[in-house]
Amino acid sequence: MDQNNISFAGAGRVAEALCKELFSAGYKIEIIVSESEERGSPLADSCNAIWSSDLVYPDSTRIIFVAVPDHKLGMILNSVRCSPGTVVVHTAGSFGLDIFPQNIKKKGIFYPLQTFSKNRNISFTHLPVLLESSDDRTSAVLVKIAESLSAKVHFVDTKHRRMLHMAAVFVSNFTNHMLTEGKEIASEAGFSFDILEPLIRETFLKAIDSGPENAQTGPAIRNDKNTIEKHMELLSFSPGLQKIYNDLTQSIIDYYKDKR
Repeated sequence: MDQNNISFAGAGRVAEALCKELFSAGYKIEIIVSESEERGSPLADSCNAIWSSDLVYPDSTRIIFVAVPDHKLGMILNSVRCSPGTVVVHTAGSFGLDIFPQNIKKKGIFYPLQTFSKNRNISFTHLPVLLESSDDRTSAVLVKIAESLSAKVHFVDTKHRRMLHMAAVFVSNFTNHMLTEGKEIASEAGFSFDILEPLIRETFLKAIDSGPENAQTGPAIRNDKNTIEKHMELLSFSPGLQKIYNDLTQSIIDYYKDKR
């Protein structure tokens, strides 16, 4: 493989997943920069790299992935010191190229559309990676990296990437919160989360197979007011859950009222 020395700013969940995947694909990982040695040093060791707390990169670094929390992204990008020929890439879904300082000429976005958690191995095979870049040569570099991981490449501008990022919040973050609330309600009935597992699996498989708009069931789509009222009474222990239940029920009713 044509080697490109890759370095990182950040050692969090996205940085860890991407770093290890690139290392496994044969790339040389040069430097991991992070505020915390406790987190950055083990990641560097796992990829035969060097840990540093200094955002100054040598000329040998050809690509820098900046994978840090959104609220730190601008500050970190403004602090990066590297060769003018180095490609600097951020991994955020909700920021565009305009967040880069003017001194960084070769810049891009490499946004994996996935949720990453500590101690979970995520394969990049067939994983959608949303790309944007400042120039054709940088685009070619990013495409080569994504394809070397067997990811699915999509060039997406900032506006549409932000929309997909928001879609991801709905299908992942909001859904996970609903699972958390479902777990709490099951606990109120004296059952563990395990009792919901077959239902959860079938719900997601059916949504993928048939399309979520075709997979909807339950009292809201039937506008079953009797069952809805009973559920609202049962949720009297939590006004917050009552509001969520009512808002989601009304949203489902409104969505399907002219479709069925």
